[in-house]
Amino acid sequence: MQVPLYQAKAEFFRMLGHPVRIRVLELLQHGPVPVRDLLADIEIEPSSLSQQLAVLRRSGIVVSIREGSTVRYALAGGDVAELLRAARRILTELLVGQNELLAELRQTDGGRAGPAVVSTGTGHP
Repeated sequence: MQVPLYQAKAEFFRMLGHPVRIRVLELLQHGPVPVRDLLADIEIEPSSLSQQLAVLRRSGIVVSIREGSTVRYALAGGDVAELLRAARRILTELLVGQNELLAELRQTDGGRAGPAVVSTGTGHP
């Protein structure tokens, strides 16, 4: 039985739904990166990074390249980098809209609103 396209898309986005995986993909946008550099940039335990890289590898979104004792990871295709750029544009538009709404609320509230904090939905303002 074939999986409906909408379900396949949902699975794809679920696979992307981890901050470490997104960070790895961001770091790979400019070309292959050795695992040691990923570890230095992401600052997590090697076993945790290995798990996340395995998920990305199994999904076919990244490939590993062995060069002697060094393993480098690369994006399997350029579409992933475009997806990340699109996500950045969408988030930027959403945050601009939220800031505009906040400014409007402050104006109508006579300036009594609290400090300007816009949630990105990630747990970080």
